[in-house]
Amino acid sequence: MESILHYVWKHQLFNHNSLHTNKGEWVEVIDPGLHNFNAGPDFFNAKVRINGTLWVGNVEIHTRASDWEHHGHQQDVAYNNVILHVVEIADTEIITADGRHPPQVTLQIPDYVRKNYAQLCLTDDYPRCWRIIPQLPQLTIHSWMSALLAERLQARARRCLERLSNADGDWERAAFITLARNFGFGINGDAFELWARHLPLHAAAKHRDNLFQLEALFLGCAGLLQHEAIPPSAREAAKHDEYLLRLRKEYSYLQHKFQLAAPMDAACWKYLRLRPQNFPHLRIVQLAHLYYLQTASLHILLSTRTREGLHKAFDTCATAYWQTHYLFGMPSEHSEKRLSAASQDLLIINTVSPLLFAHGTAHNDEAEQERAVELLEQLKPERNYILRQWQQCGLTVDSAADSQALIHLKREYCDRIDCLRCRFGYEFLKKPSTI
Repeated sequence: MESILHYVWKHQLFNHNSLHTNKGEWVEVIDPGLHNFNAGPDFFNAKVRINGTLWVGNVEIHTRASDWEHHGHQQDVAYNNVILHVVEIADTEIITADGRHPPQVTLQIPDYVRKNYAQLCLTDDYPRCWRIIPQLPQLTIHSWMSALLAERLQARARRCLERLSNADGDWERAAFITLARNFGFGINGDAFELWARHLPLHAAAKHRDNLFQLEALFLGCAGLLQHEAIPPSAREAAKHDEYLLRLRKEYSYLQHKFQLAAPMDAACWKYLRLRPQNFPHLRIVQLAHLYYLQTASLHILLSTRTREGLHKAFDTCATAYWQTHYLFGMPSEHSEKRLSAASQDLLIINTVSPLLFAHGTAHNDEAEQERAVELLEQLKPERNYILRQWQQCGLTVDSAADSQALIHLKREYCDRIDCLRCRFGYEFLKKPSTI
C-alpha cells in the first residue's frame, strides 16, 4: 500500500491538525515536495515546520519504518538530506549514513481513500471512475484532456525520433516508415513497419518514375510474390496469372540488380477478421502509388496545414489489376479502391500529427508542435468502443484531439490500473461520498 501512502502525502489527504512525529512534535506540511519517480528519496524539496522550525529537504515514505534498513538507505548518502520519514507502521527508529535520526510521522490512510481505491482496482466496470465523471467541472476535464493529448503526442514523437535515429538521421526514411506502419491500420502495423525498415528505398528511388517496377519491388520485398503467400484455394489460378508472373520476373531482375536481401516472411502478414480493403497487397499497392506520385513527401506533410490539403496529398488508388483483385488469382468486383476519407483521416492522426510534433521537438519549433495539435482539432473523433464508453459516462468528444486523449487515458492509465496518477482517479479517491 506504499503507493497509496505516496498519494495521500502528495495530495495531503490527511488531517493536518493531528500530524505529529512519533516523539510528539507538531508537524505542519507547507509543501509536500516534488514526487520523484527515479532513484533516491520519494519527494524532493519538501517544506515542513516541526515544532515551529522550518525544514527544507527530502521526504522518504515506507509502509513500515523497517523498510528503510531493508532497502539499504542507512548506507546511502543520497538519503542524508531526508528531513522526514513518513510511514504507516513505525516499527523501528532509522538512521542515515551520516548518523542522523530523521523524525518519523505515522500517516494513516483515510478509510474512504482505501475503499475508493479498492473499488477502482477490483471493479470490472470501464471506465472504473464512471460515477465521478458527471460531477467534474469542465475546467478539470479540459485541463486533464489537454495534458493527456500532450503525453500522447510526446510518446508518438519519441517513436518517430527513434525511427529517425535508426535511419541515421534520414527524415524522409523515418517519415516513410511511420507512414507505412500506419498503412497497416492497426492489425498489420508491426508487419508494415518491419517491411518498411528493410525496403531498399535507394533502389526504389532509382525507379520512382515506373509504377510497375515500384509495385514489383514493394510486393516482392514483402514476400507477397512467393508461392507460399498465395492462398491454397487460389494457387492453381495464380499459376496462370500474367500480372503475377510479370511482377515476379521484374522483382527477380531488381533483386539481382541491387543485390537485395531475401524478402520478409509472408507469414508475418495477417488476414484473419480483416476486411478485403485492408489486405496487405492492396495497401502496399496504394503506398507504391503514393511513392510514385510523390505527393506524401515529408516536406508536403509538414507544410500542409489543412485537412483538405492532406486529403489531396493522400489521394491514391489501386492500379488496373488491383481494381478487380484483392489477392493474386482471386478476382473481385471492379472498384478503384481509393483510399477512403476515413482512412485518410487516420493517416493524418497517426502519421502527420506525430511527425509534425517530432520535427518540432527536434528543431525546438513550438509552432510546428502547435500545428500538430491544430490538425487533430480539425478532424472528427475516431469511432471505437473506447470512445463510446467514455461518451456514455457523459464526456463530450468533439474532435480527434479529444479522442486521442481518451485513447491514451485508457491504454496508459486505465488498462494499467494506474488511477493514482490520473486526475479523474484523484477526484474519485478524494470524495468521501463516492461509494
